[in-house]
Amino acid sequence: MTSRPRDTGAERLLRDLAPQVLGVVLRRFRDFGAAEDAVQEALVAAATQWPRDGVPDEPRAWLIQVASRRITDHVRSEAARRRREAFVVSLVPPEQQIALAADSDEAVEQDDTLALLFMCCHPALSTSSAIALTLRAVGGLTTAEIARAFLVPEATMAQRISRAKQTIKASGVPFQMPTSEERSARLGAVLHVLYLIFNEGYTTSSGPALHRDDLSSEAIRLTRAVRALLPDDGEVAGLLALMLLTDARRAARTGPEGQLIPLADQDRSLWDQGAIAEGVALVTAALSRGSIGVYQVQAAIAAVHDEAARAEDTDWPQILALYDLLLGMSDNPMVALSHAIATAMVRGPEAGLELLRSLDADPRLQGHHRLDAARAHLLERAGDREAAIAHYRRAAGRTTNLPEQSYLLSQAARLCDARK
Repeated sequence: MTSRPRDTGAERLLRDLAPQVLGVVLRRFRDFGAAEDAVQEALVAAATQWPRDGVPDEPRAWLIQVASRRITDHVRSEAARRRREAFVVSLVPPEQQIALAADSDEAVEQDDTLALLFMCCHPALSTSSAIALTLRAVGGLTTAEIARAFLVPEATMAQRISRAKQTIKASGVPFQMPTSEERSARLGAVLHVLYLIFNEGYTTSSGPALHRDDLSSEAIRLTRAVRALLPDDGEVAGLLALMLLTDARRAARTGPEGQLIPLADQDRSLWDQGAIAEGVALVTAALSRGSIGVYQVQAAIAAVHDEAARAEDTDWPQILALYDLLLGMSDNPMVALSHAIATAMVRGPEAGLELLRSLDADPRLQGHHRLDAARAHLLERAGDREAAIAHYRRAAGRTTNLPEQSYLLSQAARLCDARK
């Protein structure tokens, strides 16, 4: 699959439009793989032509037209080898053929992103495949980015996405919003994919920028849309609260040169108090309903951080208690890593390091820079400067996010200077 070129304003516009255009083309032609290929070609054409010729007055309509032309050309080339009528009949059930010829203006104008999101999380797919496909089709992540989010090789993820497309095509699943029962069955995968899209936006897995505002903002927008469908679901509210409470710190996370500023050193006056207030209200209301889920607990942890006026005011015992609860609900190794850090903040660095040692055998964390970064931080607090330097450097060598890499190397350099 051709990866989309990255830009500034044009890239953001293309990312916003991509799932909407895919929804229209998919509804017309009923072939997920062919529709996505056609849309990707249209996006590449736009990235090439728009900087030169200017953005068209109706960019969405332009992309739909180009993508439709690409997929139509594909259909015609197939029809040249096998009669066109036979091709259409074999690919599209008779009752759907009218839809191909008559896609109303109203249908073209609607935003299909949410329908596309739930379609990609169809139960015909395994949860991991559904999440990967949605990240590709709705989130716009590259295969490499998705592989890093899942902690698997890129080739493995490419095969998983390809199989997911074929499964969607073979299942004949209609492109439409699911029923309430279908929504319930798919909701877990939908929330997980939105969580991963947000995380990739908040701290990108690679590249020169610490975060990608377009991804995190799109995840928040889609989560708001899901909550509008399911206003009484505590986990939907919890996920939205978690995103808002985390994203509220975005302006304070980087310095003038784009360098990473850790949570303890951030200027908290830069935090978005409106987002914090909304997030706290959401998670408070969700927790009061009595059914507690993993996103609500994570949001509660984020709220404790955000409500501390200074880093030294952070209620670490409360955070540790919440991580104790979360550990019993999730086997996510990143949760275990954060739990070890919280333990160190309450019981001392040696207690945290002991927990980190138990994570060394987890294959999901082998070679992951966050494990080395956490160990370096706790070793420094424990007074083992040389070991801390080694792990800061090792962590820097294992991340492909340049601001993170620069920060980790600067920590190692600081400790080297201190020993002179």
